[in-house]
Amino acid sequence: MTPNNGNPDRRAFLSLLPAAVLPAVASAEGSTRKTENVLVVTLDGFRWQEFFGGAEEGLLDEKRGGVRDLPGLKRRYWRTTATARRETLLPFFWGTMAKQGQLFGNPARKAPARSTNGLKFSYPGYSEMFCGVADPRINSNGKKDNPNLSVLEFLNSKAAFRGRVEAVCTWDVFPSIFRVRQSRLPVLAGWEPFKGEKLTARERQANEFLERMPRYWPDNVFDVFTMAAAESALEQRKPRVLYVGLGETDEWGHGRRYDLYLDAAHQADRFLAQTWEAIQKVPQYKDKTALVVTTDHGRGSTREDWTDHGKKVPGAEFVWLAIMSPDTPPLGQRENFEVTQSQLAATLAALLGEDFHSANKDAAPALPVFAAKDRSP
Repeated sequence: MTPNNGNPDRRAFLSLLPAAVLPAVASAEGSTRKTENVLVVTLDGFRWQEFFGGAEEGLLDEKRGGVRDLPGLKRRYWRTTATARRETLLPFFWGTMAKQGQLFGNPARKAPARSTNGLKFSYPGYSEMFCGVADPRINSNGKKDNPNLSVLEFLNSKAAFRGRVEAVCTWDVFPSIFRVRQSRLPVLAGWEPFKGEKLTARERQANEFLERMPRYWPDNVFDVFTMAAAESALEQRKPRVLYVGLGETDEWGHGRRYDLYLDAAHQADRFLAQTWEAIQKVPQYKDKTALVVTTDHGRGSTREDWTDHGKKVPGAEFVWLAIMSPDTPPLGQRENFEVTQSQLAATLAALLGEDFHSANKDAAPALPVFAAKDRSP
């Protein structure tokens, strides 16, 4: 989440996209809409290299990777093939989402996904992701209210979703990203405890642990508390749109703890698996819910700069996206075209049958997730 300054050049990049990607697809007009809910999860600063290839051998070595004593790290995460490594690190992604959904962002398949803001750090990335545009006014990680309408605020303005859109996030800047003073979106972020007169036993216990935990990062709570908040929201209020922003992958990356970076990703995958299994037992969610998972920025690609991101770090603009829903064919890894982070906002709306461009004509087009093509292995 390291801040930088700079100016994006979105138009120049979008001019390079294939024509097939640019039209606003994804409305699935004329078909029966099955998706009624969306669960969005982000793993802050988690690289495409590990997402598509699993643990990187050079970084598992203490002397070359610069990490601390890591007994058993190779045993846990190293396998001889990229396929086995990624399945070991992220079993739900590759055992479920890759088979039932669509994955974007693998440069090896000539299908990179990029941020277009040019800054390659968190606030500009999340703003681009949820607002559909790269705004040069968003040039720091400061707690400044976003001037842009987010797709969450847009959906919450619709009668069918009003009061049923929530966000729970590890990072305490998210209330500014979603401009809660204007949008009135319920956003639980950072070290903020559960509030209310009728807290559940789980919520009360989480508050007790929250108070006792060392605040290792003053602005970022441990993922486990945000996971608990997400579970509470799904059980108690059953929102139609829930955003879960996890942050430990980025924090441990900056700390040069490759072991904990991998562990955080593995635990996020486990959270997704358990959450997905749980909501399939709830009539509101079963076979009616889209799962969308992505990241706000990449990181460097070398042993020296994998810990970093920002304007001056080559390759930190590369991101990835995974989408699975009742209305999207299971195409696996997509190939031979580029997509942008800014396309996610319109995609989230389209999954629910809404048109984000009706509120923001400058937003990037939705991803081509509804068109049925041959599955990529």
